Amino acid sequence: MTLFSTDGCHLCEQAWALLEQAGLAADTDIKDIIDDERWLAAYAVRIPVLRRADGAELDWPFSAADLTDFSRVTS
Repeated sequence: MTLFSTDGCHLCEQAWALLEQAGLAADTDIKDIIDDERWLAAYAVRIPVLRRADGAELDWPFSAADLTDFSRVTS
């Protein structure tokens, strides 16, 4: 999975802490939206956003239970 984030985003830090709690941090890449104009355009007002490999996205706010459910769903 990918967590779209940026530096100084306290909600992104909370999302990462939930990923760690849920045991999903090791399988999640963090992408800073500032590194890509498309990410910036898509996520600037939505971060943190978690995206699965199949393209499905989970917008903040989410809970540890939401993360677990989201990580188990496959297309």
